[in-house]
Amino acid sequence: MKKYKVGIVGAGGVTELHFVGYKDHPERIEITALCDPNPEALHAKADKYGVPQRFTDLQDFIQNSGIDVAIVCTPTSIRKQIVFPLIEAGLPVFVEKPFSDTLAEATEITEKAKKHGVPVSVNQNFRRHFPFELVKEKVAEGLIGKVTSIIFSNLHYRQDSGWRLDCERHALSVMGIHWFDGFRQILGSDAVSVVCQNRSSSAINCAGETDATVQIVYENNAVVTYVQSFSSTYNKAELIVIGETGTIVNGHGTVSLYRKGGKDPEVTWENNISREVATYEGLNQLLVSLETGVEAPNSSQDNLKTITVLDAAYVSANEQRIVHLKQGVMV
Repeated sequence: MKKYKVGIVGAGGVTELHFVGYKDHPERIEITALCDPNPEALHAKADKYGVPQRFTDLQDFIQNSGIDVAIVCTPTSIRKQIVFPLIEAGLPVFVEKPFSDTLAEATEITEKAKKHGVPVSVNQNFRRHFPFELVKEKVAEGLIGKVTSIIFSNLHYRQDSGWRLDCERHALSVMGIHWFDGFRQILGSDAVSVVCQNRSSSAINCAGETDATVQIVYENNAVVTYVQSFSSTYNKAELIVIGETGTIVNGHGTVSLYRKGGKDPEVTWENNISREVATYEGLNQLLVSLETGVEAPNSSQDNLKTITVLDAAYVSANEQRIVHLKQGVMV
């Protein structure tokens, strides 16, 4: 098994997922460099995790770190200006989600990577952390028959700080990107229409939306109804997948199967994958892709369909209309 030297760009809070997630895999990954323009944040993080090479300049990092793979943990507002030089230098990139806030920029990044023959993968760690892959597996086994609808609620109180406060796109960009990706994983189908209503509560300090209601219709005729709130004092994260012969209900840690007439679940499966473990697995998908030449399942090309639904939701909310898609592309 090949070992890779990786460098991280960005020394903010999300880097903890990477440092903690990789530490149990020294045979596969060694974090040898960290880059951040803020010297205080840079050295604090590098000291905490014993990173030997420290850079405040991106070009210096690219030219002198000697890394094999770059991990990008910067704000989405500067994503392109960070990712483009890495791609141009021929460095494979593992980037935090969403890899862009807009479909236009996500497409630019993906086309740039394709032109240079450089793979870019996205850390959609909720595919495993939230039990989307487990539910996908059970649906694929035919346990509930054809899926007719998904109902999902993600309610909690979340007051962000720092750069996120000024983002015009907030709750859906922060959390909806996970859920849109998960719905697609379960259904194995592309969206054909999206309608969304966004609201911003005075209870939360931010420029963007705090609450949203989204309905998505898919090519296989399944309908997803999704409610997101950052302003709720009641916490709830519940996914209900309704099929013609059964219903699957789950939260973060369990997946339960219900049958007609049963008050209790027929069977319950556990799902205890941390975000850190799922983050390592996501990076490893990129590394396996480098070794085999086969596109990673979390590639930016794949993730464009998730970004498309995110973008469509914002277009729908802003223009107060249904947004139509064909083969995952807005029309």
